[in-house]
Amino acid sequence: MTLLAGASLAVLVPPARADDDMCNVPKADWQTKEALSAKLTAEGWDVRKVKVEDGCFEVYAIDAAGKKVEAYFNPATLDAVKIKQED
Repeated sequence: MTLLAGASLAVLVPPARADDDMCNVPKADWQTKEALSAKLTAEGWDVRKVKVEDGCFEVYAIDAAGKKVEAYFNPATLDAVKIKQED
């Protein structure tokens, strides 16, 4: 019975993600996708796509080192929250 109760709780409570708090910003405080793209381009990135995912800006790009990246940015500060880089 205890196992069943634990399993029920696991279904009701979604797993926490490390970047959830980093992108919890009111829409009124957001900068634009274009501003993020311009910032990254100035840093040598070739930005392919910018979209909104879980409250963050999600960017698909080639970074200044020539590696494919999938990166998440805080929409208010445009600071990187998480970057996945091709090996």
